[in-house]
Amino acid sequence: MACDESTGLSDILTRQNSASGASLDFEPDADYRFVESLEERYKCAYCRLVLRNPHQTGCGHRFCQQCILSLRELNAVPTCPVDKETIKMHEVFKDNCCKREVLNLQVFCKNIPECNSKVILGRYQEHLQQCLFESVQCMNDGCCDQILRKDLKDHLSQHCKFREEMCQYCNTYVVVINMKNHEKNDCPDYPVPCLQNCSQIILKKEIENHQAVCPETEVDCPYKQYGCHVKVKRGKLAEHENGALREHMLQILDKNSRLEEQASHISDLCKSLECKEIKIQQLAEAVKKCEKEFRQFTQLFGKNSNLMVSTQALASHLDKSARLESQVKQLIQLANQQQSKLDLRPLFDTIENVKQKIALMETYDQRLVVLEGQSNKHDLQINIHKAQLNKNEERFKLLEGTCYNGKLIWKIMDYKMKKKEAVEGRVLSIFSQPFYTSRCGYRLCARAYLNGDGSGKGTHVSLYFVVMRGEFDSLLPWPFKQKVTLMLLDQSGKKNHIVEVFRADPNSSSFKRPDGEMNIASGCPRFVPHTILENTKNTYIKDDTLFLKVVVDLTDLEEL
Repeated sequence: MACDESTGLSDILTRQNSASGASLDFEPDADYRFVESLEERYKCAYCRLVLRNPHQTGCGHRFCQQCILSLRELNAVPTCPVDKETIKMHEVFKDNCCKREVLNLQVFCKNIPECNSKVILGRYQEHLQQCLFESVQCMNDGCCDQILRKDLKDHLSQHCKFREEMCQYCNTYVVVINMKNHEKNDCPDYPVPCLQNCSQIILKKEIENHQAVCPETEVDCPYKQYGCHVKVKRGKLAEHENGALREHMLQILDKNSRLEEQASHISDLCKSLECKEIKIQQLAEAVKKCEKEFRQFTQLFGKNSNLMVSTQALASHLDKSARLESQVKQLIQLANQQQSKLDLRPLFDTIENVKQKIALMETYDQRLVVLEGQSNKHDLQINIHKAQLNKNEERFKLLEGTCYNGKLIWKIMDYKMKKKEAVEGRVLSIFSQPFYTSRCGYRLCARAYLNGDGSGKGTHVSLYFVVMRGEFDSLLPWPFKQKVTLMLLDQSGKKNHIVEVFRADPNSSSFKRPDGEMNIASGCPRFVPHTILENTKNTYIKDDTLFLKVVVDLTDLEEL
């Protein structure tokens, strides 16, 4: 029964608090400094602190709601600590009149003397959310610094080591503390000296291409195959060729002479081979003659009765035939070996090629130097034209989709893939195309963190407004002061858009005239929760695509 009664009391008190609908409240355990001394009637009879959600018992004493529940949990039959009267739970009621009085008590800000504000107790927490002398956590990932709210903007834009700044070489946003490491290891456009000490400064991504033309790289002499084994720097190769021209010609002639000697030796071998082939033919004829005589002796052997004489003659011819056959085989084998060694066609081809190369080098040496210079000039001109064409193509693409009425409709496709990239830390944010307030107006864009940024990281989509450097900035009034509206568009046609509006702060560095490519983004880190955006009952995402809209109020803005 005691447990049921306690549960019932808790339910009653909860219903009373819910029914009141009071929007004012305060933290119970804080050390408040009241402007006037706290009267006893505003203190809890149990905890002796200022009453929070005061409830009055039948005996007329007031307690915090939590203290009433604590008394009931400590004793099956709770008693009032003031007059020891039994507390009857059905007589306990919420004292709304006392609550209003407590919430309207004036207290000093805890950041006194820096902050001399006096606020009512019910608005104390609301004041701390705006107090310029309240310590707040830096919103940049990895930064644990606690900063006064009045110094937060300067900290985020100038002093925080974990703020993002644009790399001056590759225009990529990098955390400041990692900037040097990024430039040294990751930035493809970081200028570095040539590895061969040629005094040229080149982009890191162009190192390999530069090595192929670097004048300080050592290369083999083009006449290496003729015997010149000198290694010389590419820039001095022409000087080496001109200075060693006589030696190169002598090396070519020497090799040519050796080839001619080899050709003469081969010619002698060919003649020797021809003689041996004639001898082989003679031996072959002798073999045929022996075979003919052998057949004749065989016929005689069948007719002659003198067996001894025929046998001796036959043995003599057989021995002679065997010797001749053995010699023929040896000569055939030797001829085959000589023929395999003396394949003259490649040698003759090599000699002819060498002669042609010598003639070409003697005739076209100067002409090649002139053509090489002209080729280098043409390559340089082609590269300049290519760069200009690429620049013009990018500019045309931007101009085709650019708005000049202060309004941007940003279509973000492949939402799931881009959010996954943000969650995995590969692409934390994306930028919209630029838009303008007029043809010669401010140049602006939007920046979105699909997995959130700062206080919205992991739970919200963060949307920011960015002032970019434009062509007509010197003619425009600064700082930028217009009202900006950020919208997530409903694709159901019901126009249940999510809208955030803010006016540019003229004291913020985000709205001054840009010194770099763009200013620090400003906007809503908690623009829309993922739970609302990705809820299937809503139609903010359709076909994996969402639409964001940015509208700049052009009132009082003169056109150039």
